[in-house]
Amino acid sequence: MKAELTKQLRRDEGEVLSAYQDSLGYWTIGVGRLIDKRKGGGLTVEESAYLLNNDIDKRVAELRSRLPWTQKLDDVRFGTLVNMSFQLGVDGLLGFKNTLALIEEGKYTFAADNMLKSKWAEQTPARAKRLAVQMQTGVWQ
Repeated sequence: MKAELTKQLRRDEGEVLSAYQDSLGYWTIGVGRLIDKRKGGGLTVEESAYLLNNDIDKRVAELRSRLPWTQKLDDVRFGTLVNMSFQLGVDGLLGFKNTLALIEEGKYTFAADNMLKSKWAEQTPARAKRLAVQMQTGVWQ
């Protein structure tokens, strides 16, 4: 039953892999999944955790592929780069050429100082300060 019902619903509802407004103007995603809070839509905590886990895995793989030297970083400092890439995108993170070079050389204090001199730090100072401390100390913040 579930396979046939899934096929029917994909046909009748359509499947859109980004947020869109349905015929009544409510935000929807996937196969008719209401996410508009005005109508009680949204995700469960479990669904959000699933998506986040997938996003982390995808970001880790992309960073490892594009910056192979990160294999030698400890989890805390690599986590700093993953966190930054969530906000900036991987391409945005790759724009931090001097900072990344310092990290690759193991000059974490200088890298942290560079992080705090960026436009990114001006835009999100609390996050940047936490992540700079994390980069410098190697301790999760």
